[in-house]
Amino acid sequence: MAHSVDLVEVWRGDLLECLHQGHAVVCDDTGQIVEAWGDPTALIYPRSSCKMVQALPLLESGAGAHLSDEQLALACASHNGAAIHTDRVQAWLGDLGLTDDDFRCGPQMPNDKDARYGLIRAFEEPCQVHNNCSGKHAGFLTLSKHLGAGPDYDQIDHPVQQACKAAFEEVTQETSPMFGIDGCSAPNHACTLHGLARAMAFFASAHDRSDARSQAAVRLARAMSAFPELVAGETRACTELMRAIDGNVAIKTGAEGVFIAIIPEKRLGVALKIADGATRASECAIAAILVRLGVLDPAHPATVARMQPPIHNRRDIVTGQIRPVAALR
Repeated sequence: MAHSVDLVEVWRGDLLECLHQGHAVVCDDTGQIVEAWGDPTALIYPRSSCKMVQALPLLESGAGAHLSDEQLALACASHNGAAIHTDRVQAWLGDLGLTDDDFRCGPQMPNDKDARYGLIRAFEEPCQVHNNCSGKHAGFLTLSKHLGAGPDYDQIDHPVQQACKAAFEEVTQETSPMFGIDGCSAPNHACTLHGLARAMAFFASAHDRSDARSQAAVRLARAMSAFPELVAGETRACTELMRAIDGNVAIKTGAEGVFIAIIPEKRLGVALKIADGATRASECAIAAILVRLGVLDPAHPATVARMQPPIHNRRDIVTGQIRPVAALR
């Protein structure tokens, strides 16, 4: 990836064994860059980090006016497929008068150990409700029903996806040059790192405004920070870092090394991309940036576990450490 810079180091003993490069941008409420590492104009797919943007039409249209904050958190989630996730999504489907067959996200084996082992012991296959994006797709189905649109809500020309694209381009303030198909089959629109950080700053400053989109953004970000266990799940970085902050800050990962943060108290938006897609590096970098911005305690166990985790071998001997480069610290 062009113009990427070193962001995360991996040490084994006294030797720097690996470097993860990438880009990161911090934006203020005017859309201006406050800090940047690498190339802010780098073009990326946000992947699941932008689910709160995809959920904007759900609230703006009035389709989600009756939804609880738990459901809105799930609409923005990449969940573990635990019972706390699948039970709620299943109930949401029931409220819509729909079934698992109406999803277009595809089945996925749960990341949650208990749910995964439960399926294996019962000789059962996962359903689409187990897909980490099933909450987002329940939101898509809710909007589709409200619009009276057809069942193939995952198609780029469907009214649901056209509404998502319009919202995405408006909050990033960019015309997306292309889209790819995400792991859950929904379109994912490309933008620059600056554009993604600008979108997150829009969410972070939305409480200053009273228009329908800003009110929707406030509600979505607050739902995420209020229910971190629904946004991801136990042991996950999104959940544990939001708990560590214990405030109105929303954090969301995306596949291939993307992370965002929405920080309303500072009206700042953060977006980062690790060039090689490594999760260990994206978690380290987002933790370091949140510490740098003064919203995350560097001594909190959840911070240490991501920002400076020791590397253990199979005998549980500490052999090294992952840590952010000096420029992030």
